[in-house]
Amino acid sequence: MSSRNYWLDLFTGTTWREFLDAGANVSGFRRNRWRTVQQIQQGDYLLCYLTGLSRWIGILEVTSEPFVDDSPIWHDADFPCRVSVKPVVHLTPETAVPVLDMSDQLTIFQNLSSPFAWTGHFRGSPARWKAPDGEAVVRALREAQLHPVHRQFDQRKLDRRPKLLGTKIGSVVVPEREESAEVGAQDSTANLPSASVPVGGLEPPEEVTREVTVHEEIQWLLLKLGSDMGLDVWVARNDRGREVNGNRFADLPRIKRDLPLQFDDRTNLTIQLIDVLWLRGNAIVAAFEIESTTSIYSGLLRMSDLISLQPNINIPLYLVAPDDRRDKVFTEVNRPTFSRLSPPMREMCRFISFSTLRSRVSEAASFVRYLRPEFVQEFAEVCEIDDV
Repeated sequence: MSSRNYWLDLFTGTTWREFLDAGANVSGFRRNRWRTVQQIQQGDYLLCYLTGLSRWIGILEVTSEPFVDDSPIWHDADFPCRVSVKPVVHLTPETAVPVLDMSDQLTIFQNLSSPFAWTGHFRGSPARWKAPDGEAVVRALREAQLHPVHRQFDQRKLDRRPKLLGTKIGSVVVPEREESAEVGAQDSTANLPSASVPVGGLEPPEEVTREVTVHEEIQWLLLKLGSDMGLDVWVARNDRGREVNGNRFADLPRIKRDLPLQFDDRTNLTIQLIDVLWLRGNAIVAAFEIESTTSIYSGLLRMSDLISLQPNINIPLYLVAPDDRRDKVFTEVNRPTFSRLSPPMREMCRFISFSTLRSRVSEAASFVRYLRPEFVQEFAEVCEIDDV
C-alpha cells in the first residue's frame, strides 16, 4: 500500500452524534464532492473536526473503496458519497483538541495573509492535508486519548445546525424573509434623535434607552479589558463623552486622545468611528464593532470600508452582538457583497456574543494583566458557514 493520506472530515455536533448513533462505521460527504472522495484510499486517515467548537474530535481509518449510498444516517442531508471506516481515536467534545492549541505545529498557521486566514482550510471536506500536518493532528489526538484534558465548551455552538440550501454552485445560506422587511425599518433609525436627549419634552422610548445602555456597557467592558491588559485603547470619537455606572470612558488611564496616522485620510476617518480599538504602540492589535440594536449594518459597513481601503490590513476584526443576533450576523457576513471583498469579510471578522464576553471577562478578572490580545480569539467564533 502507498503511504497514508490524511483528509479533513468536518462534523457539526449534530452530525457527529448521528455518525456515532449509526455505528460509527460510515463517513459521508456531499454529492458535489464525489470526484474528491474517489481519491480516498483504504488505509487513509480521516481527521474529524468539530465546526463551531473548532476542535479535533477523532481519527477514522478508511476500510473500503468510495461508494454512493443514499440510505439514511444523517437527518439534515444525505451525504451520499461515502467510505466505510473504523475509529482509531474517539474523543468527546470536552476532551477534543482545540485547533488553536496547535497553531505552532500546523503549517496552515504560517504566513497568514490575515489573522483568520487559517479558517479557509476548514470550509469543506474531504480536503487532503499535508502529511506533516496530518501526522501532527494524529499525535495530538493520541496524546489527548491517553492524557485527556477536560475543557469547557458552549453547548449552543455544539448543537447549532447551519441552515444551508443546495444549489448548482454549492451550499448557500438563504436569509429569512423578515430580513428584507427589516432593512427599510432599520435604515430609518439613522434619523432618530439620540436616546439620551429628550425631544420636545418627551422621554425616549424605553427599548431604545435600554439598547444604548447595553451598547455602552459592552463598550466599557472592552475598553477596560484592553486597558487592564496593558494596551492603549481607543473609543469611537463620538462616544468619548459617555460613561457607564459613573465610569467615564475619557477617564481610563490608557485611553488614546489621537490615533497614529499610519493610513491615508479616508482610512483614518473610518477607523476613528470604530467602537473600540486596542493598540500596542502605533499598531492596532484588535478592532471591535458592537451591534446592540436589531440592525447590524453600520458596524459591518465600517468593517467592509476598512477591508476595501486597506486590503492588506492585518488586524483581527470582531463583531460583538446579542446572543440572539448570532445567526443574522453570520448570514450578513456571508452575503455576496461582503464575500467579494479581498480578503472576504468572513476571513477577517469573528463574532463574540454579549453573554460570552461578559462571562470570559468575569472569569479572567484575577489574572487579566497577564493576558494577551489573542485571548479573545479563544472564544470568538469564525463567521464561516460550515459545509458539513
